[in-house]
Amino acid sequence: MEYVKFGNTGMKVSRLCLGMMTYGNKKWREWVLTEDEAKPFVKRALDAGINFFDTADVYSFGGSEEVLGNSLKAFGVKRETVVVATKVFQNMSDDINDRGLSRKHIMDSIDKSLKRLKMDYVDLYQIHRWDSSTPIEETMEALHDVVKSGKARYIGASSMFAWQFSKAQYTAMMHGWTRFSSMQNHYNLIYREEEREMIPCIRDQGVAMIPWSPQARGFFAGNRQRGGGGETTRAKTDPFANELYFLDEDFTIAERANEVAKQRGVSGSQIALAWVLSKPYVTAPIIGASKMYQLDEAIAALDVKLSDDEIKRLEELYKPHIIRGHS
Repeated sequence: MEYVKFGNTGMKVSRLCLGMMTYGNKKWREWVLTEDEAKPFVKRALDAGINFFDTADVYSFGGSEEVLGNSLKAFGVKRETVVVATKVFQNMSDDINDRGLSRKHIMDSIDKSLKRLKMDYVDLYQIHRWDSSTPIEETMEALHDVVKSGKARYIGASSMFAWQFSKAQYTAMMHGWTRFSSMQNHYNLIYREEEREMIPCIRDQGVAMIPWSPQARGFFAGNRQRGGGGETTRAKTDPFANELYFLDEDFTIAERANEVAKQRGVSGSQIALAWVLSKPYVTAPIIGASKMYQLDEAIAALDVKLSDDEIKRLEELYKPHIIRGHS
């Protein structure tokens, strides 16, 4: 396993991050794996040297955090040897204040997340989305206080516009508050709009980039259908994927990736991940796996080094997209 600096911090993370959205409670999503089903994936990741795990309070409404905390405890993992990230923002109940990025919700949520994770702190506490109804000063000061209280080591952001991210960073800097160390944005071979503004912005600021959906929610597996859906349970019950992908040009790019994969003797999903890993500004893509071979393939993709010609072939078909993934 390779390890890299987490942006401009001194922390080191594995080149891959295991995303925990797939694990938790089937009542939340039909394709989610239960704790007993999930533990072998956490164990395989640990055995492969992955030390970075990403979850969120909204995943299975806390169930994902519980699975991660219970799994790490069951395997006797020393807390200081892993990097644990979680998120705050999404609606957690019908309570009017159980959502967003107000000071109240952030302070309530970090305590609830830590209780579910069975930890005293998280390494990275991220805002899941931008909250237009809360002053950014309130949010950044609350996050700063979370760090100063010892409940989080660093803070991060997720999908938003570059101007929003810059505003948050500037606000924190002006007040001497903790700034974001990472950006978890939507980025893959099919969706590259982040290259226009966000990626230049975070490169300039030395911020770690940990993209979500680097393999486009399984789109490169070759089992998706034009018009939406596909053969797997995930494909049939993941309406968010239909909002993100499924344009004709998306299929064209996936087909090109599978052409390159066939010549390499690997899978299209591995080529898609290898492409993301080839970008010097990417710190650690967040991978998901509901079948063990998917995790094994992702780990093996670390050894797939694309040539300049292959990268050109993969990128030349791209067409501009509308912004997707900010909501």
